[in-house]
Amino acid sequence: MNLPVAAPPHGLDALEARLRQDLAWLELPAKNWVVPRLENGEPVLEVAIIGGGMAGLAAAASLRHLGVRAVIFDQAPQGYEGPWATTARMETLRSPKQLTGPALGLPALTFRAWFEAQFGLRAWEALDKIPRLQWMDYLRWYRRVLELDVRNEHRVTAVAPRADGLVRLDMAAPEGARTVLARRVVLATGRDGLGGAYVPDFARKLPRNRWAHSSDVMDYGNLAGKRVGVVGAGASAMDSAATALEAGAASVDLLIRRADIPRVNKGKGAGNPGLTHGHLSLPDEWKWRIRHYINVQQVPPPRGSTLRVSRHPNARFNLGCGILDVSMSGDEIRVATPKGVFVLDFLVFSTGFRIDWNARPEFAALAPHVRAWGDRYTPGPGEEDQELHDSPDLGPAFELQEKTPGACPGLDRVHCFSYPAALTHGTVSGDIPAISDGAKRLAQGIAALFYREDVEAHYANMVAFSEPEVFGDEWTPAPAPQAETAQ
Repeated sequence: MNLPVAAPPHGLDALEARLRQDLAWLELPAKNWVVPRLENGEPVLEVAIIGGGMAGLAAAASLRHLGVRAVIFDQAPQGYEGPWATTARMETLRSPKQLTGPALGLPALTFRAWFEAQFGLRAWEALDKIPRLQWMDYLRWYRRVLELDVRNEHRVTAVAPRADGLVRLDMAAPEGARTVLARRVVLATGRDGLGGAYVPDFARKLPRNRWAHSSDVMDYGNLAGKRVGVVGAGASAMDSAATALEAGAASVDLLIRRADIPRVNKGKGAGNPGLTHGHLSLPDEWKWRIRHYINVQQVPPPRGSTLRVSRHPNARFNLGCGILDVSMSGDEIRVATPKGVFVLDFLVFSTGFRIDWNARPEFAALAPHVRAWGDRYTPGPGEEDQELHDSPDLGPAFELQEKTPGACPGLDRVHCFSYPAALTHGTVSGDIPAISDGAKRLAQGIAALFYREDVEAHYANMVAFSEPEVFGDEWTPAPAPQAETAQ
């Protein structure tokens, strides 16, 4: 029997033509319908999105499909939005290659379509995981082919809701300081987007040039010949350790608090359309219980990332080595643990992120007013969880809510579409598997809010609409019936 021959690559031009056809068949994007607003004679943005990574792009595309204009502001140079080409150090993504990511239900917009168009079906079948930098190339294409409006090198310095239904954004731009007004603002600022890197307090005992967080931009080549310690055992810890080893570190000691490295990704076991669409409507107790369980169990590092470290003979996995204290002794770092003292030259903290509005100066106007889960929910004994306690308590369209009603008018015009939305909405705003579902939920929610807000104008437009479909020449009126003659 002759087996079918795998189709050769047909090129991005052909794929883009197909995508244009798909969008035309679906009548996408919809025509803009949002009532325009002017302020001092200047147009107000309908939606401003802060962050041009995967979440920001998916949000902008979903809004555009619904006829809502969105402008993305990102502080990075073009093509370097998000972590993929900057601070991420994994070789490949963790997510299975077949996940459709931010494709929004369009087959021609998937990574697989983009990959096969260039390299063919056989290359796709041979691919194990998606290379990190190739994913970044896909996102660059995604932005271009959807013609999304991204303003690079625009760093937002202040987000200030106003009582008149607008949000003011101050920013530093290539042409200098500028201010824009928007009716809605979306925070698509990533995993650390509502705070920053978490670093244990004892790090302050060390000179700042002797340690880094795994999310910092740094040249790992500077670690060549040095004794490096990496605190943690998650994906970023393995990526940092491997990068240091590949850069020529003399040794890398992984300092792992747990007695064992997590083996099972519980979040993967829970992933299904029921959770994606049902988490939002769960009772608070179940939302907390699910997210707390995943936090406690922790996500294991990818097998490939772990093997990338262990293949180096100068890598050491030190289990049960929670850090008791650190100090400088001459030019050496001394790290005390239950298993002895480690003498090192540099420490990398792979210790995750924290939610802390006060740590971000641009959120100073929001910080005192945002309602967190901890402001209204008390977990049961043994279920205390600082990350969940600090998570913003969001509305159905990812909107922030006031801690004290009326204290910050317009706060609900700011929408959190980043990882900290997970407790309220589930993991639909930061990870690849359900990012399209989250983006559609956000866009539909914002579109509904716009319509409700301007319903009088939309009603007036409906009343004034006068395009006839029937012209009166389609029939001949029947003559009036003749009266019967009396007999």
